[in-house]
Formats: sequence, C-alpha cells, structure tokens
Amino acid sequence: MSWVLRSALYTGIGVAFTAVQRRRIGRATGTDSRRLADLERKIRDREVPSDPAERAIMRRLVAEHLRRMDRAGRWLPYWLGLMTLIAVGVLVLGAATGSLSLPMFCAVLLIGIAWWTLWTRRRSMDRCRHMQSALREQDERVP
Repeated sequence: MSWVLRSALYTGIGVAFTAVQRRRIGRATGTDSRRLADLERKIRDREVPSDPAERAIMRRLVAEHLRRMDRAGRWLPYWLGLMTLIAVGVLVLGAATGSLSLPMFCAVLLIGIAWWTLWTRRRSMDRCRHMQSALREQDERVP
C-alpha cells in the first residue's frame, strides 16, 4: 500500500512541475496551454503555421525553447561528468566486492541514459532550428 501512495505522490509532483513549466512557457509566448501543445506538435511534425499570428507565437515558442536548451546546455558537461563518476564508482565498488554483474548493468544503464539524453537534446535542437529557419523563410516569402 505504501508504494501506491508514494507513486501517487511522485506522479502528483511530476504533474505539478509540468503544469508550472507549461504555464511559464505559455506566459513567455503569449498563449494558453492547449494551443501550446498544438504548437509543440507542429514543431515535432515540422509543420509551419499559415496564420501570421500563429507564426509569431511559434517564433516566440521556438526562441524560448532554444534559450532554455542553451541555458541547460551549460550544465550538461557537469551532469555527464557526474553520470560518468557514478558509473565508474559503481564499477569500482563492484570490483571491490567481487560481484560485477549488477554493477555492470547499472553502469551500462547510466551510460545509456546519458546517451539518450544527448540524443533527445540534439533532436529537439534540430527540430527547433529547422522551425526557426522555416519560419524565417515563410516570413521572407510573404509580403
């Protein structure tokens, strides 16, 4: 029963964190969270909005995403260093105790999480940069 309560608590914390982030991004771009979800879907699908007002909101949203990723990118080497230190520490402790199966699994899992983080960050930045250039091209074509 306690794990159910803890799961509900952690889920509530995650939902609250996501809602606060969406509200903050919505305020920065000048839109509501429903429209924000639609615009983020368009970024993922590489759809350029045809409405000029929606393009302006999209431009602010892309700029906000790129700004946040740039700011988070400053801490990325420290985070990767910490993940590497933990992986190496787990392997050293496993070697010291004589059991390497679980420490090896944990180290591979940590390295996999680090690579997945780098891959998703790069993919998100590519999508935002693509949308930024597509919006720029669309604005240059429209008189």
